[in-house]
Amino acid sequence: MEKNLVENPGGGIARIAKGKEVKNAGAAAMILMNEEADGFSVLADAHVRPATEVSYVAGLKIKAYINSTVAPTAKILFRGTIIGDASSPFVASFSSRGPSLASPGILKPDIIGPGVSILAAWLFRLNNNTNSKSTFNIISGTSMSCPHLSGIAALLKSSNPIWSSAAIKSAMMTSADLFNIGGKPIVDETLQPVNLFATGAGHVNPSRADNPGLVYDI
Repeated sequence: MEKNLVENPGGGIARIAKGKEVKNAGAAAMILMNEEADGFSVLADAHVRPATEVSYVAGLKIKAYINSTVAPTAKILFRGTIIGDASSPFVASFSSRGPSLASPGILKPDIIGPGVSILAAWLFRLNNNTNSKSTFNIISGTSMSCPHLSGIAALLKSSNPIWSSAAIKSAMMTSADLFNIGGKPIVDETLQPVNLFATGAGHVNPSRADNPGLVYDI
């Protein structure tokens, strides 16, 4: 592609807004480099130009390559959705860490759930485009993990009508995963194993929560 741009996140400018400026500058595509604090935690967004977000380490290598030649080239290839990544799930850089800031004696979080690059139904047209027929979007954050956990709680109530809210919470927490699907400890944006202030009881496991064996109804 001609006239690619490498952008750094941060600076008080949203990722998609950066893409709009890239488009206005006439670039064909954009490579969005993480800030150092975000490490290897990358997100997908509904960009206005072909774009990819890369880790901080990868971004440094790309910038070094750009500065090493007078005619740097780049390609963005979509290789399809990857199912069953052995490193999944992981804790994103934006995920809240415990303990409670207001009362450090309260251990938080309770549990974690899917919240990164979630493809979901979307009520509004993207970019206020009245001609758009988009009915989906890709969003990351608590606004995605909360409905996942709420939906699981609703399913558990349907499957176990006599369970109280406390029993449902107990079932979700006591059956949560502390290991990724590759059988190794869950990692964070630094690719290092997380502690309990990042995962709480672990990553929610809906199937196991429906038959936890024991619930604490308190």
